[in-house]
Amino acid sequence: MITAVAVVAALLSAVCFGVGSVVQQRAAREAPARESLRLRLLLDLARRPKWLAGMGLVISSYVLLGLALAFGPLVLVQPLAATDLVFALPLLAWRRGMPLTRSEATGIVCAAGGVAMFLMVLPPGHAGTAVPAPSDWLPVLAVIGGAVALLVPAGVRSRAPTRTAMYAICAALLFALLDSLTKSAAGRFRADGLGALFHWEPYSLIVVGMTGLILSQSSYQAGSLAISLPIIDTLEPVGAVVIGVAIFSEQLATSTWALTVQALGAATAVTGILLLDRSPLART
Repeated sequence: MITAVAVVAALLSAVCFGVGSVVQQRAAREAPARESLRLRLLLDLARRPKWLAGMGLVISSYVLLGLALAFGPLVLVQPLAATDLVFALPLLAWRRGMPLTRSEATGIVCAAGGVAMFLMVLPPGHAGTAVPAPSDWLPVLAVIGGAVALLVPAGVRSRAPTRTAMYAICAALLFALLDSLTKSAAGRFRADGLGALFHWEPYSLIVVGMTGLILSQSSYQAGSLAISLPIIDTLEPVGAVVIGVAIFSEQLATSTWALTVQALGAATAVTGILLLDRSPLART
């Protein structure tokens, strides 16, 4: 029953995020370029009804993701949450009265099938540690913080396609960190109730979440979703799974054949996500 809650919440989170990110990108492209990487960008976008609608979906996605992570491990929840476009593209196609192309249908099959392969061989009892010690976070914070500190200034000096990619990498890394911190904060609230407010995780969510949001919107603003969305859609779940294994002691497959199945599943899912991210439905 607990696993079922995590699975359903993760899938609903994917639906909300997929549609919300497409709506937000269309609004962010209309904002002035001079507002990139500034809080003013969010203030400007907050006056646009289209962006607010997308933000509402993204917030709903995050709440559902938090629910999923309260009942399930990162190695289970994040691959499911990465299927956002598997649900979003058919809904967008239906709304616009357009049939799915062969490439889009192939992407849906690959993404869904690859995730199913990856999860099929997860070992039982893979929940790991609910709340890691603060010292366990230091290597992850150093790696992600260092990457953002290097890539953002380099992106400012780069041409639009490269700038879009660098901002998207930073946003994806921060979102992976946000997912992991959400898992830890959920564990705190389940164990301590409101006593979790006396720990650092809930407050770190605000800083990491706002920074990731500014970078993702700056990436959407700088260039096409054909560049930013594949990076975010693939790097975020991969990063979250790596953190889950390294920090939360969650388990991937243990035998050689099962690891092979997981590797093939991950590669298939990434291929499907890349096909879906190339769809005109996701870029217009």
